[in-house]
Amino acid sequence: MKEKVLLAFSGGLDTSFCAMYLKEQGYELHTAIANTGGFSAEELKTIEEKAYRLGAKSHITLDVTKEYYEKSIKYMVYGNVLRNGTYPISVSSERIFQAIAIIEHAKKIGADCVAHGSTGAGNDQVRFDLTFEILAPTIKILTPTRDMVLTREYEINYLKERGYEADFTKMEYSINAGLWGTSIGGKETLKSDQTLPESAYPKQVTKHGEERLTIEFEKGEIVGVNGKKYADKIAAINAVEAIGSAYGIGRDMHIGDTIIGIKGRVGFEAAGALLIINAHKMLEKHTLTKWQQYWKDQIGTWYGMFLHEAQYLEPVMRDMEAFLENTQQNVSGTVIINLRPYSYTLVGVDSTFDLMKTDFGEYGEVNKAWTANDVKGFTKILGNQMKIFYNVQKRNGKA
Repeated sequence: MKEKVLLAFSGGLDTSFCAMYLKEQGYELHTAIANTGGFSAEELKTIEEKAYRLGAKSHITLDVTKEYYEKSIKYMVYGNVLRNGTYPISVSSERIFQAIAIIEHAKKIGADCVAHGSTGAGNDQVRFDLTFEILAPTIKILTPTRDMVLTREYEINYLKERGYEADFTKMEYSINAGLWGTSIGGKETLKSDQTLPESAYPKQVTKHGEERLTIEFEKGEIVGVNGKKYADKIAAINAVEAIGSAYGIGRDMHIGDTIIGIKGRVGFEAAGALLIINAHKMLEKHTLTKWQQYWKDQIGTWYGMFLHEAQYLEPVMRDMEAFLENTQQNVSGTVIINLRPYSYTLVGVDSTFDLMKTDFGEYGEVNKAWTANDVKGFTKILGNQMKIFYNVQKRNGKA
């Protein structure tokens, strides 16, 4: 009997080559694409048609957008996750959920092998391999693109010689779109002293002037945009994305460390993610205590790093998620934002949990819950440790 292989299939050159090659090697070919919000219905239909033209015995679209939100994006918002303070780890977070969906389907159809088209120079190979190995250690992993020294021309000719014609014109920029943002790679991202031109961004600026945007949160989750309530969080994210991207908001260049140890650069646009995260962070400044904010910053940084580096299945991630979710009990209210081309201003918040709304005093104005003598005594005690240090220094001739 032929061995059954499930190929993670996007319809691009690498996965098209893998499909033809694996079938030619005698495998029973099955394909699947895991959608995390980056494909339209038309694009998914085209990918399905390509899979069958390449000889797939079956093809399936696995829609994991809702799961991606519930098990990842929600916690990235709770943790205000921006890798290196910049990148909302759009691609790296969605890859894990694509890998989980693919391997679960491989088990469902009784596949002997699972395959992907990642190269040997990036992070995705680790994300797919590690997830597959943990969730299905007995299923073999096949990676023809990584294992064979191939050129783009070789892959195209290989397919043409076998009667498969498709438009594999190399685009000037590599685009990867998803619910939480779009990554953009090109010749400029391979250099340290260049940035992407305006034309490289898929979403162009169509609005000018200023516009006010309001985002409403309930226990840390987005529930409203411009006064409209959303039960569907994915629809709410898409609404913010549509509004912000029209101003060219959310564009930047991420420079960071890859899992395999080299530095990497990628451009991105993520208006929805950046507006939501930064609005959420401002609301937390008003509704959380100093120490809640401090420890959330630490946990959020670790959570984002582990997610980026393929550690989603590590049990400590569930512990961090429990902590992050517990901090959100009072993070409810509306954040007001002014938008303009390429930038925005966080204006303020309206929340019943606002810790500025207190009977204890108004900062810089008047104290209501303590006396002047209370502050004098507090300040004296607060300085004791430093006074002792400098006193000893002076006694030893060092001050």
